Amino acid sequence: MTQQLIDSFGREITYLRLSVTDRCDLRCTYCMAENMTFLPRKDLLSLEELATLCESFIKRGIKKIRITGGEPLVRRDLMSFIHKLSKHRISGKLDEITLTTNGTLLSRYAKELKLNGVERINISLDTLDPIVFTKLTRRNALEAVLKGIDTALEAGIKVKINTVALKGVNDTEIPSLIEWAHNKSMDITLIEVMPLGDIDEDRVDQYIPLNAIRDNLEQRFTLNNVPLRTGGPARYAKIKETGGILGMITPLTNNFCASCNRVRVTCTGQIYTCLGHGHKLDLRAAIRGENSDAELERLLGVAMREKPEKHFFDISERGAKPTVARHMSVTGG
Repeated sequence: MTQQLIDSFGREITYLRLSVTDRCDLRCTYCMAENMTFLPRKDLLSLEELATLCESFIKRGIKKIRITGGEPLVRRDLMSFIHKLSKHRISGKLDEITLTTNGTLLSRYAKELKLNGVERINISLDTLDPIVFTKLTRRNALEAVLKGIDTALEAGIKVKINTVALKGVNDTEIPSLIEWAHNKSMDITLIEVMPLGDIDEDRVDQYIPLNAIRDNLEQRFTLNNVPLRTGGPARYAKIKETGGILGMITPLTNNFCASCNRVRVTCTGQIYTCLGHGHKLDLRAAIRGENSDAELERLLGVAMREKPEKHFFDISERGAKPTVARHMSVTGG
């Protein structure tokens, strides 16, 4: 096997988050502007090129691949790509294929995802209130999302809900959202809003630290920390009253980078070694070049040397430019 990817801080990189499109059928206010300019389709890697790229990463020790977007399920023929990936899972070279989705198209694809080895997915859902959902996403799609969740659960896929905590928007709804998720045997993870990309609102107005959310939750629930690790940045607690697991991702109040084991690749083949930094390397040119494997080897070596120790997200000054100019939909979170 080609040498394992290890960064300059000794962290083994075993997790690839792969964006297959920057397009999305929602327009969440904390993620993107209403009138987004998406990439020309010609700039995207073909599904065949994405499969080749995944094979290169798997050779270098990647054991988990999360497919992201934008909204990955809007990518045409995505299931054929996932089917190719599933062969690596069957062979034992890959431990897991997962997906992060907004759920709007999940009722159409859940059964096929399960058949192709996707055992668990994350669904981004910030509210169960139809009015708040429409305001947040600028689309009337809550019913489709809830149908998708039920279809995935019926197909035997383990579902985790991801909820961005937004001050004055959904913060008071979080306890009931937790109870709803746990009643359906779904874990739920809360996430602090991140300063990525210019949007129509000021993130100072959206941001609420999760330690404040936890303080409020502990007025209602008993939270016991548990040493659960899923390969991601969340820290977990079990809620005594519901019996379910609550995760918290705190990029601002509690930097979690020491255990980072991931890189992100965009749908155009740009590799980002840190969500909170703008530096990237172009793998697309390497894939399309004459000596592609050798050039990929060289670029991945550069990426490992340049991967930073941690990010420096900041939401403290009203009207300030975002820490990173690109939108979350570019790198898929």
